[in-house]
Amino acid sequence: MSNIVLYELEGCPYCAKVKQKLADLDLEYESRMVPRSHAEREEVEAVSGQTGVPVLVDEDHGVEGMSESDDIVAYLEETYGEAA
Repeated sequence: MSNIVLYELEGCPYCAKVKQKLADLDLEYESRMVPRSHAEREEVEAVSGQTGVPVLVDEDHGVEGMSESDDIVAYLEETYGEAA
């Protein structure tokens, strides 16, 4: 089992983009759904310092709370893609 965790929100297009890249790379990950209310997102805030999603944690590579879907997709491709 991978040590990748994705904090996400159902229906979030940015989260869907990251999930598609995870699927394209055939990576296993743990999905953690966050509440709709930003005020209730204590867990994701503790990990990343902010309440937006998606947020990626990849313990195997020392990533403790990467946000921004474009950054996450680029990281996944660089770390796990064919060029890796």
